[in-house]
Amino acid sequence: MRVLQRDELPQEPLPGRVLQRAIGKNSASASGKMTVSFCHYSQESGPMEPHHHAEETVYIIDAKDGWIRKGPSKDNLNEKVPVQKGTILHFDELEWHVFEYGEGGFIDAACIYGQVDNIRPEDIQAEKGAMA
Repeated sequence: MRVLQRDELPQEPLPGRVLQRAIGKNSASASGKMTVSFCHYSQESGPMEPHHHAEETVYIIDAKDGWIRKGPSKDNLNEKVPVQKGTILHFDELEWHVFEYGEGGFIDAACIYGQVDNIRPEDIQAEKGAMA
């Protein structure tokens, strides 16, 4: 068993969020089967781009004036879902979504995937670049 403390995990600034890789590929605890990470979305990281990837479960640890927009395409995220502490979201594979917040707001979340590949837009781009 590996024991991790979130406040000891490195913080990786990415477009639209700060990522902490807990379990999975390139994470504090290596796994070839699953991924668990923490993400903090706020004005400090700037806006996030709408994206889609592997099936995902997100547990909202805390939020202030935060929501998720989802929809059929990157340019058509017509459903707005407010989130609060304790909200659980289950995104289907390739479901378009984006995390957003109001002035002074934020979303702090745990993200869980049943795989280690094709789960973050940056990782997908890096893999494509490595294959070229």
